[in-house]
Amino acid sequence: MDIPSGIKRKALDNTLEITIRIGKQGLNESIIEELKQQLVKRKIVKMKVNQGVASNNEERKLLFESISNNSESYLVLQRGNTAVFWSGE
Repeated sequence: MDIPSGIKRKALDNTLEITIRIGKQGLNESIIEELKQQLVKRKIVKMKVNQGVASNNEERKLLFESISNNSESYLVLQRGNTAVFWSGE
């Protein structure tokens, strides 16, 4: 699915706040559920991963793609340790 330009603009907006953080515990089912719940309310969610969880860009990319697949959302943007997900609605 093509991501609308308005969603891409929102993803790039610096005022979009990080609402989910993945800490040293790593990714678990509760984070996926939290993302799903937030996507119902907000449609677009920003997430940050601690550097220790995924040490290089390739690991982060795989992690964010996995989150996208498991949460049935779209990965709009990944920049460093931060990613933006969209519900598709």
